[in-house]
Amino acid sequence: MTRISASWLHDEGAQKVCKLLTDAGHQAWFVGGCVRNELLGAPVADLDLSTDALPQTVMALAKKARIKAIPTGIDHGTVTLVVNDTPFEITTFRRDVATDGRRAAVAFSDNIKDDARRRDFTMNALYAAPDGQITDPLGGLPDLIARRVRFIEDADQRIKEDYLRILRFFRFYAWYGDVREGPDRDGMAACADNIEGLQSLSVERITAEMLKLLGAPDPAPALAAMASTGALAQVLPGAESGALAVLVHLEQSLGVAPDPLRRLAVIGGDPAQVLRLSNAQSRALGHITAGLSPVETAYRHGEVAGRDALLVQSASSGQPIADTALVEITHAANQVFPLKAADLMPALSGPALGKALQDAEARWIASGFTLTKADLLG
Repeated sequence: MTRISASWLHDEGAQKVCKLLTDAGHQAWFVGGCVRNELLGAPVADLDLSTDALPQTVMALAKKARIKAIPTGIDHGTVTLVVNDTPFEITTFRRDVATDGRRAAVAFSDNIKDDARRRDFTMNALYAAPDGQITDPLGGLPDLIARRVRFIEDADQRIKEDYLRILRFFRFYAWYGDVREGPDRDGMAACADNIEGLQSLSVERITAEMLKLLGAPDPAPALAAMASTGALAQVLPGAESGALAVLVHLEQSLGVAPDPLRRLAVIGGDPAQVLRLSNAQSRALGHITAGLSPVETAYRHGEVAGRDALLVQSASSGQPIADTALVEITHAANQVFPLKAADLMPALSGPALGKALQDAEARWIASGFTLTKADLLG
């Protein structure tokens, strides 16, 4: 018998929510990421539960117990209860009635196995009772232990229910898969057979998955597998996976934390145009890929941008990073151009003034920021 003993499991709020359901004669099961990650020893973020109680019942029980209830997705069976400022997403057991590759029509069920069958991967169909005892309706625990990302039952059918599962397959492989064993063959074949379905997905959903995938400690094997199925070309035309492994090696050797935008910069494919990035993300990506030297990038946009430009350019060219490169970037980020427009006036004005300042700044940068104000005016 497998049992977990997690701090979140014994949290006052978690137990209060479970007791709310079980005291009324209903089932309460923690499910999905919190169970999976606890078993893997990975950080747990969200606490999701499944129950045989209908969503209206959950709302009524919460109201009676004076627990805040939010009908976040009540039509699909989901109610969020908030206890001590912690949200608990509670979803009624469901089974799919119809799917179109993007969303599903569901019917509520009182059978945990129905609920497990509609999930994507076997490692996500593990349930924990309020006392921590694990229930494994579909035999996913051996897959989790082996770090095998495997679709539930028929991979082709799971993907046709929601084509985003192609990207989730590679994202989960990046975060949880055993790279020594490689990705599941049936899953790879099903992804390759269904890549055209990715065109039906919203840009927002694709962007979110790509950023999560590229945020993994080492997403290079997963991205290479994704490229081999044609999925990468579908979502990011022109992108190439080769330099990503070099970038990850450089990041690790310098102790630099993973960053999805830096990794987007190295794989190419014009992500700022194809994906739906925020304005801040687009600016950051633009600073890295502007084609300036890392030193000039640091001077104009800050030390982090300069360092990221250095990493991306080194990974793309295959050239090692010089021992002094990071020191030079830090130095550049703290420089202030010694000339002001007033220093060249009234002798110059208008476009001529702007060009003179630009030329002087270029000479100053090229000198390693050593030219003084007097040098530049001389």
